[in-house]
Amino acid sequence: MAISNEQSERVATTVITGFLGSGKTTLLNALLTQDGMDKTAVLINEFGDIGLDHLLVREVSEDVVLLNSGCICCSVRGDLISGLRDLFVKRTRGEIPLFDRVIIETTGLADPAPILHTLMTDPLLTTKFRLDSVVTTVDAVHGSGQLDQHPESVKQAAVADRILMTKADLASDTVRDGLQARLRALNPAAPIYPVINGDISADKLFNAGLYDPATKSMDVQKWLRDEAYDHHGDEAHEHDHSQDHAHHGHDHDHANGHDHGNDVNRHDDHIQSFCITFDEPIHWDAFVTWAEIFTQMRGESLLRVKGILNLVGEDAPVAIHAVQHIFHPPASLPAWPSDDHRSKIVFITKDLGPQVIRESLYHLNAAVAETAEDAKNAQNDASDELNKHD
Repeated sequence: MAISNEQSERVATTVITGFLGSGKTTLLNALLTQDGMDKTAVLINEFGDIGLDHLLVREVSEDVVLLNSGCICCSVRGDLISGLRDLFVKRTRGEIPLFDRVIIETTGLADPAPILHTLMTDPLLTTKFRLDSVVTTVDAVHGSGQLDQHPESVKQAAVADRILMTKADLASDTVRDGLQARLRALNPAAPIYPVINGDISADKLFNAGLYDPATKSMDVQKWLRDEAYDHHGDEAHEHDHSQDHAHHGHDHDHANGHDHGNDVNRHDDHIQSFCITFDEPIHWDAFVTWAEIFTQMRGESLLRVKGILNLVGEDAPVAIHAVQHIFHPPASLPAWPSDDHRSKIVFITKDLGPQVIRESLYHLNAAVAETAEDAKNAQNDASDELNKHD
């Protein structure tokens, strides 16, 4: 399935998440004053929860206001699905100005996974909106303590496409360096930006998704960022090239483990980030079976999965994306982004290491390949038998 006009015209959606007091509102205020943000719709929980009063122009309806910047701010009092649907209906009817980007701000205690699930699975939303990026704010001063005490903050950082270390001017170099190392171990692929008073260019936060609106094409390398796993870490960086794996000839994994003395207060000790590469093409039936097994049995452990697959019988690659129990429908790319045609899958997991994932997918693929070969041999035998009687 190549990119259609409908896919390319879906509204880019960014989720801004982060723990309580980490600076989400400050960031949002600063972003909305920047040039080029006038066609943005912002969804928040309640107008009273966010300091946007100085930006308000007029109330369009009970739940929608227009800002001085030209942006639309929508208060979501029900669930996110209703909020996004209502916003799109008002846009279609001309009740609010056209917008080409949506920003969703979560509450500080929110698990971002349900929001990502909504954007990936709702039948209407998936045709009108596309997940572009997850931006997570982390307090430079209190971030380490919050990671220790609140699993939500760990999850927020682990699934991010961009991480902002806020209040960077208030923390010492030692504290900032320690927090950055911890965040990098959690999520090697996400760029980490120190930020003061929300001052960061919007260009650094957006267009992190699979589709690049500037080139009107799929930008796999920017989206997947698998190279981050090749160069991250020293002691934590593992190259698994054992004789057993060389014999199979199927993959290499670059894993970032964590060993902090089994400190029970460190929730991020349970998180691993790694990239698995398969040299041989993968049978689609094998991958689907693997995905069904893991999402049903260990879905809560698959925090986020991104990948590009080289499938048996297909010339073009297929991109896959999952959050916990939900796999987004696969997207066929128009062409390989480079001369490297290996399958690459990036995982961020909880209490689930690379070996069980790697070996289970390998064995399923080998079993499907063997079945296919048996079927082909049986077909050839039948043809030969028929030819004898011609």
